[in-house]
Amino acid sequence: MNRQDLHLMADAELERQQTFDCRLLCCTSTPCLAVGAQKVYDSLQAAVAAKGLNARVETVSTGCMGPCSRGPMIRVQHAGAEDLLYERVTPALAQEIVDKHLCQQTHLEKNILPLDTPFFTRQKKVVLANSGLIDKESLEAYVARGGYTALGKALREMTPQEVCDEISNSGLRGRGGAGYPAGLKWNLVRKAPEGQKYVIANCDEGDPGAYMDRTLVESDPHRLLEGMAIAGYAVGASQGYIFVRGGYPGAERRLNQLERVIRAAERNGLLGGRVLDSNFTFRIDIR
Repeated sequence: MNRQDLHLMADAELERQQTFDCRLLCCTSTPCLAVGAQKVYDSLQAAVAAKGLNARVETVSTGCMGPCSRGPMIRVQHAGAEDLLYERVTPALAQEIVDKHLCQQTHLEKNILPLDTPFFTRQKKVVLANSGLIDKESLEAYVARGGYTALGKALREMTPQEVCDEISNSGLRGRGGAGYPAGLKWNLVRKAPEGQKYVIANCDEGDPGAYMDRTLVESDPHRLLEGMAIAGYAVGASQGYIFVRGGYPGAERRLNQLERVIRAAERNGLLGGRVLDSNFTFRIDIR
């Protein structure tokens, strides 16, 4: 795959999405799963199928939407209308949403969380910009929102040192207590003596038992892979590792998800040898 192929994939996915009159996005991140989101998602799919609406309506299992205390959550995207967000959805309520929105062309008056509340309007998502809006495992959905274009730009238009300088100039810092400058760290690794170098994504980062980086891993894993590949190019590493402690609730499910997205990236030339038809090699394994 090359950069032109990325554009073609993005266009094809956007065209596919436009064939649906409505998209029903159901959060299946850990907080929502803890309060029954899987049953809600199953009920949503069953209701759409029972009405014979699969050709018009897409149901999507998404990552975290933000207000975790209000889950399970469903976001309704209907052509020509503003998005609606439903909170504390039950399997029965999921069926009602399908009946109201898709059969009666209206919406429920209950369990609506306004999208213009301060919780949403006072924040700007950057790393989690896709979270809750895309199929978290879909390579095509990620590419349709600009995924892997930054990696393509780095490989084709920038030297490794220029990438390090870009990170330094951005002011990006680690989110630990020290707030260590990411650009300084990358440059130190880049200038280290020749030899095998590695990029480590420590998903166990945070307070003991917190698994604080879980949200990114389960909501937008391709963003993690792309970031690791860019870091690998910048510092001269050809191997990356993602560390996830196996004892966390849901860890096995997330490990399986990560394996699937890594394999998808490899099949499409976004990881492995000759990434995006370049001379750059970068592989990622899970530990």
